[in-house]
Amino acid sequence: MTDSDRLYRKVGWRLMPLLILCYFAAYLDRVNIGFAKLQMQSALGFSESVYGLGAGVFFIGYFLLEVPSNLALHRFGARKWIARIMISWGVLSVAMMFTRSPASFYAIRFFLGAAEAGFYPGIILYMTYWYPNARRGRATSLFLSAIPASGILGGPVSGAILRGMDGVNGWAGWQWLFLIEGLPAIVLGVVVWIWLDDRVDQAHWLTESEREHIARDLAAESVPHEEGAHLRVLREPWLWLLALADFCFVSGLYGISFWLPSLIKALGVADPLDVGLISTIPWFFGVVAMYLTARSADRTGERRWHTVIAAIVGAIGLVLSVTFRAQPVWSMFGLTLGTMGIMANVAVFWSIPPSILGGAAAAVGIALINSFGNLSGFTAPYMIGVVKDVTHSTDAAIYVLAALLVVGIVIVLTLKVLETPQGTRVAPILRKSSTP
Repeated sequence: MTDSDRLYRKVGWRLMPLLILCYFAAYLDRVNIGFAKLQMQSALGFSESVYGLGAGVFFIGYFLLEVPSNLALHRFGARKWIARIMISWGVLSVAMMFTRSPASFYAIRFFLGAAEAGFYPGIILYMTYWYPNARRGRATSLFLSAIPASGILGGPVSGAILRGMDGVNGWAGWQWLFLIEGLPAIVLGVVVWIWLDDRVDQAHWLTESEREHIARDLAAESVPHEEGAHLRVLREPWLWLLALADFCFVSGLYGISFWLPSLIKALGVADPLDVGLISTIPWFFGVVAMYLTARSADRTGERRWHTVIAAIVGAIGLVLSVTFRAQPVWSMFGLTLGTMGIMANVAVFWSIPPSILGGAAAAVGIALINSFGNLSGFTAPYMIGVVKDVTHSTDAAIYVLAALLVVGIVIVLTLKVLETPQGTRVAPILRKSSTP
């Protein structure tokens, strides 16, 4: 192990455990709506369409405030802004337990999304302050491991809360679910305020030579940017292509995240705890696939084909899960394969935008890509809910999610990817210039 390896391992042990915990709390809060559905929908008399719309309206608030939130983080610092995000969304998540009607369901979900806006792209931006591109893929995959971890750990916990707490203190299991899983975000927000440093030059737990080493690594690959670039970047065609690709890829992710409990239940599993335990299988293999794919992409410096092949695997898995619905073992194999491909795809894809954006332009560009990607969190659940109301099956909706992954593949293949010693550079194939 080189001195540089030891240095970045030191940085990783300082930052990543807390960031992973924060995203675990965020994603658990984001997808526990799928487990709450097992009781909440019938208790409140919501149709599939109402529930799908409520699950998705979260992302409208998220979309509207994503770019302003990331600019605020860039200006005020990650420590203050991430703490603010976490505490506010924790409070609103707890408030979900008081939902009584479709109107209150929509309202709280909308403001919950507005409160969380900027968290994920903010962390992606924050990692560009600490990791050079050649090391950022693995760091990103570690951070994103919170997504499948929320399924591995959160599934059984959510199922146990629904079953074990139902009726305690006169509250339903789904109410306890929002209370118990919302409080950690508030606590972690306080920890972020105390623990994080905004920049390398503020990290007193590093020696002066270590801070200089990281600064040199980052400066060697910095993307030139100038005043006003954060607005001009919005005119770049490749930015909007990446945003559209992210929308397609994340559609698959949210399709799995929101509906996995219901899909497992449809296979004949009735007990909420059993649903939670079985849901750990796809997420566990998703973690393995994500880390190995990101490691391979970092080692080779190749991003496009890693992204494309992972998406192909995800699409095949989704199709198999529907094709073999009558055979639960094979259907679960398809869901597991789909989750593996989708998770690996998202991890590698998100190593691309930070490599071509710098400064305030990175704050705007990363937030724009992520905000459009997360609009799929509105369209995917709502689309599945409507299709299920109309056809009494989720099969057609799952096919649509697989088709969207294919569209994302086509978009990525229309981008010209240049490999350099500093990392990946992207430019649309339709542009005359060979550099971004």
